[in-house]
Amino acid sequence: MIFGRAYQRVGVGLVATLLASCAPSYSPTSQVAPVEAVQQPSAKSVELSAYYAAIQNDMRMRGLLLQDDFNANTSVSPRILARNFEEIALFDEYRAAPTGFVHRRTPSQLRRWDKPVRMAIEFGSSVPMDVRQADSQFLTNYAQRLSQVADHPISVTATQPNYLVLIVGEDDKAAVSDRVREFVPNVSPLAIDALENLPRSMLCLVYAFPDAAGELAYGKAVAVIRAEHPTLLRRSCIHEEVAQGLGLANDSPRARPSIFNDDEEFGFLTRQDEMLLQILYDRRLSVGMNADQARPIVQTIASELAG
Repeated sequence: MIFGRAYQRVGVGLVATLLASCAPSYSPTSQVAPVEAVQQPSAKSVELSAYYAAIQNDMRMRGLLLQDDFNANTSVSPRILARNFEEIALFDEYRAAPTGFVHRRTPSQLRRWDKPVRMAIEFGSSVPMDVRQADSQFLTNYAQRLSQVADHPISVTATQPNYLVLIVGEDDKAAVSDRVREFVPNVSPLAIDALENLPRSMLCLVYAFPDAAGELAYGKAVAVIRAEHPTLLRRSCIHEEVAQGLGLANDSPRARPSIFNDDEEFGFLTRQDEMLLQILYDRRLSVGMNADQARPIVQTIASELAG
């Protein structure tokens, strides 16, 4: 799972394989840390903060983590847009194995949310109050943008959330595991083990779950972002993982300009990424379609968007 200079961002869209049985409807009642709790980070967390600050600095020095694509000098044709959608939305990047998750490109089916997405952001115990307030506003603004782009209800709310965005540090591992078990009853031990044993090369991840085993429409999701990240890297993780949790589960080395590409050139949602979301949530497509079924419809939509 190590990519490039011992870092990579990993988005994992997980479906029924992570559920031991059907997950009942659940309304969360607790948070990773109480709103008023701010604790000093451990020495290990401080060391990780320095490590990720060096990674962000290295990325920026190499011209990565771009915040817009206005100067990318790249236009996307309908053919390329349709191809990129198929690679990103209709293939999985990781698959579950008895020993954990393995990096293996695997054909999949179209998955997205058919119900409103209600996000809640929660923080680890060492996250300062000013960071909590700023990141909460950042996610609220991003959710509004995603909702407009996808033409689907997406909001940040404290009322019965079904999508958790956890900004948590090394010191919060036990609390995070408990929170995910509470939020997604009967979640498999494989998912919990992945959370508890994240290598530091993994910057962030997202899990997306159906409401019941055998279903493909998403009913819950959990994005986990490391609190030790400096601001730009942390917010770049928010952009990619939250969007992947909406159904764009894979990355493609051919997608540019795009955040769905492990080269880290773009750190924030691009215009092409917005078009990918528009295609995904177009009502002419249906949850469960495979690539062959979706392809002619995707080509039509891509021509409308990029023609």
